Amino acid sequence: MARGESGIGPDRDPQPWKAGPVNEAPRRNVTVVTNPLSGLGKGADAAGAALARFAERGVTVTEVRTGSPAESVRRVRDSIDDPLARPDAVVCIGGDGLVSILLAAVARTGVPLGLIPAGTGNDLARELGVPTEDPVATADLVLDGRIRTIDLGRVEARDAEPMWFATVTGTGLDARVTLRANEMRWPKGRLRYTVAALRELSTGLTVPYRIELTGVPTAPAADRDTVVETDAVMVAVGNTRAYGGGMLICPDAVMDDGLLDVTVVGALSRLEMLRLLPALSAGKRLDHPDVKQYRAAGITLTAPGVPATADGEPAGSLPVTIRAVPGALDVLVP
Repeated sequence: MARGESGIGPDRDPQPWKAGPVNEAPRRNVTVVTNPLSGLGKGADAAGAALARFAERGVTVTEVRTGSPAESVRRVRDSIDDPLARPDAVVCIGGDGLVSILLAAVARTGVPLGLIPAGTGNDLARELGVPTEDPVATADLVLDGRIRTIDLGRVEARDAEPMWFATVTGTGLDARVTLRANEMRWPKGRLRYTVAALRELSTGLTVPYRIELTGVPTAPAADRDTVVETDAVMVAVGNTRAYGGGMLICPDAVMDDGLLDVTVVGALSRLEMLRLLPALSAGKRLDHPDVKQYRAAGITLTAPGVPATADGEPAGSLPVTIRAVPGALDVLVP
């Protein structure tokens, strides 16, 4: 399973990329989707700086300001489907939540997604090596950067619409923490997740999971399906290595290998979880004998009363089926 000790976070390198050509066609027409409320209002400032840079460089901009997610997706799809005004890129000015919404519009279209990070975590941008504090530089990156093709995940639950995700689908404790944090208005930033985690740790932790893995790459060709039944605090399925602003939950995930990484945090006590949380929050590997990792093309998770989140957004409750979709998204990177 091991792929080295590299991680992600403020002091970590982005995921290495295979060499690829600079996009030779100039990008002169972009559809920009903004969320002014992202990042405690940071989105409005980032949008102003980026749009000014696009104007300075003579780029035609079609701007979509987020209302309802469904309306944003419809308007972006309309722009992509317009043969006379198909954009050279769709630009997301916001955080991972806005990226999650836009995946429904841009996945499998061949139109690259550009990121101008303005959220709290910006996990996808960090994974791609996109600057997170300089909207002018990232606007230039949208116009001049390289195109990379990455995988996406697809999660399907019985009680929710199917969702694309770019980073991590969480279930169990981490999903409950995310859902609680999304409802909180204080504190702000990453500390909100710490407070939410402490509150969730006061409830029941361990539930019985059934984990069905398909397309396991290390198994013989005739035996690539595996079933794991175990008590666990949480199970995370990662297309990328980190979530929640750099928490390294799937440390060996590679986002263009056609597979998903699975991290199972076993039946740990509250005290053991309290000891592990600081390391996870600091972007370190979870080092515990009851933390197991797997890799597969598809995963079905079953557990009673367990919620799921994808890219930090609600994704229904278990049972869920999650699969890797190779080459589903083009992104703009340095």
